[in-house]
Amino acid sequence: MSKTETILRSMTLAQKVAQLMQITYAHIPKEEAEEWARRGVGSFLHVMGDDARHLQKIATESGAKIPLLFGIDAIHGHCLNKRAPVFPTQLSMACSFSPELVKKMGRATAREVSADGLHWTFSPVLCLGRDVRWGRVGETFGEDSYLTGELGAAIVEGYQGDGADGTILACAKHYIGYGEATGGRDSYDTSVTYRKIKETFLPPFKRAIEAGCASIMTAYGSIDGTPCTADKKLLRDILKDELKYDGFVVTDWQNVSHLIHEQHLVENERGASRIALESGNDMMMNAPEFYENMISLVKSGEVDEALIDEAVIRILNVKERFGLLDNPFKQSDEHYLGCDEHLRLAEEIAEESVVLLKNDGVLPFGEKHKNILVVGQSADDIRCQYGDWTYFTHPLPNYEQPPHRPYCTLLEGVQEIGKQFGCHVVYKKGCDLETDDESGFADAVKAAEGCDLIIFVCGDNPHLAAEGHDRADVALTESQKKLFAELCRMGKPIVSVLVATKPLCIPEIDQKSNAVLTAFNGGMFGGRALAKAIFGELNPNGKLPISFPYHVGQQPVYYNQLPGWHASSYVDMPSKPLYPFGKGLSYTSFAYSQLQFDDKTLKLKVTVTNTGARDGKEVVQIYFRDIVSSVMTPVKRLISFRKIALSAGESKTLEFDFTRNDFSFVNAQEERITEAGTFEIMAGGSSDDSDLLKTNFILQ
Repeated sequence: MSKTETILRSMTLAQKVAQLMQITYAHIPKEEAEEWARRGVGSFLHVMGDDARHLQKIATESGAKIPLLFGIDAIHGHCLNKRAPVFPTQLSMACSFSPELVKKMGRATAREVSADGLHWTFSPVLCLGRDVRWGRVGETFGEDSYLTGELGAAIVEGYQGDGADGTILACAKHYIGYGEATGGRDSYDTSVTYRKIKETFLPPFKRAIEAGCASIMTAYGSIDGTPCTADKKLLRDILKDELKYDGFVVTDWQNVSHLIHEQHLVENERGASRIALESGNDMMMNAPEFYENMISLVKSGEVDEALIDEAVIRILNVKERFGLLDNPFKQSDEHYLGCDEHLRLAEEIAEESVVLLKNDGVLPFGEKHKNILVVGQSADDIRCQYGDWTYFTHPLPNYEQPPHRPYCTLLEGVQEIGKQFGCHVVYKKGCDLETDDESGFADAVKAAEGCDLIIFVCGDNPHLAAEGHDRADVALTESQKKLFAELCRMGKPIVSVLVATKPLCIPEIDQKSNAVLTAFNGGMFGGRALAKAIFGELNPNGKLPISFPYHVGQQPVYYNQLPGWHASSYVDMPSKPLYPFGKGLSYTSFAYSQLQFDDKTLKLKVTVTNTGARDGKEVVQIYFRDIVSSVMTPVKRLISFRKIALSAGESKTLEFDFTRNDFSFVNAQEERITEAGTFEIMAGGSSDDSDLLKTNFILQ
């Protein structure tokens, strides 16, 4: 008999039910939290430091003496602790196309979370950002299933390591299809088939499972009318039976009660508790009502206690693998919190995530630009640069608290680096992101009269794009658009910088700016990274993990759609995105040549040459298309990528190895297969056809 089975046999029904619960510490008095610890609750949410250690002592000395799991939303760093660095958001770090850096970020976050006595982060987000109206796009790794899977697996490996001190448990979320909710509205129904789920949304979770991900969180929304929290096919048949997942499943925040009040699937707490357990959830987040109801359901014979036992064993097995049963107070050293190594990593990731989207030659700045005007609230508001899930926004919104140094806004970065070039930098806010106040326009325009160049900083903030903050229109706010138009009339060169949670519709910015850059929410050093790119100290090498639409009405605009023919374009605007997935310019140029694919070995070779006068990095992207298949398949799919460094004039021949399964799809019977036939394989610097070399091959 295993250790966890022995523990299970010694537990009372009440202790077993308590183990299936996570309690939110901030929502209850300290005395109530202590009582839950005595009862043997499985986990607490958002408790840190001495409070966590106090509760752990109670839990390990009471009842079944099972250690608590302490969980926290460490989404892009341990950002709810002001001492910890704020890394770029998931969408921002995805611009790096670097699993290595993402893994390092996960490792650094784990050390810092562990230093607070915590064990579990609700990350990574493996949803796909398929509709930019959705407020949580910035939490994703973008629109592509393959890229999301590779980066998601990397961050899981970073968090969990070998389970030793200084590691934490990962939680892949939100299972499943959450990012394609109707109208981009958070937690709404998702109109997808189970074939599409297996084809598109499931692979990132499969990669996370292969990486050993300890837990998976269910989504708020529903699939074809069935809430994900209540979908036995999703949780038991696919996840636990088909994929053989041996971690545990946790509901999202109050998802048990949502079955009653929002989704109207059941009439009362008793019914919600029953269906949540029977459908395959193992731990209920912030569902205190579950405790008494589930005990009663088992005693009345309405719920089989074996289901309770199954869930408890899953949780205990994770605690055992993590080492918590042997060392309930495991944690890393406090010196990791905000240490220099992690700060340097935050800056490195920010630098690798800068994306240059347009440049007519104005960048990098030359000697002629000595008087620079920086305009825009986002240029000097660190809250815009940080994005959501920081100590400003969670667990309770507190936007007024002073930010914790060190950090560097874009304005500070331009001032710092501009000084080295003898530049005079003037800043004007111009307008507010959230109001129609135009009182700052005149001051900004007047300042522009005496400048050589304008840096226009635009975008959004967590009030405009975050969980529960979806937008029907993802254009710039009217005040920003009006201010930009005023500045354009000055006839000065304009470099536009997008500091934003997600892609915004900015055709006017693209049309009238001399250069456009973004790093989305670049974290604490995102401003300095952008400034380095502007002045040429950094050669931008980031690529877009998500497409930019011209107009919100283009949704969806992700690159790997199914082919259309009759109505494949609009009559009033382009059908292509403003900026496609994978796009990112450089201060040098790259040429692709000699694309070869061996049908027998499934090995691809391609030569990449730096044809410019400056050293640079390129993300080599490999796509394929199944020419004829038994169901419709996307026009192209990312299948591999690699970031390489090339000196000016240097060439490298790269090799990529594939298997037949890499060219598979899910058929009408929901089976993943690879069909014989002709395929097209592509290599280049973005998903746009104009950037890709192509050749065909045959699979027998």
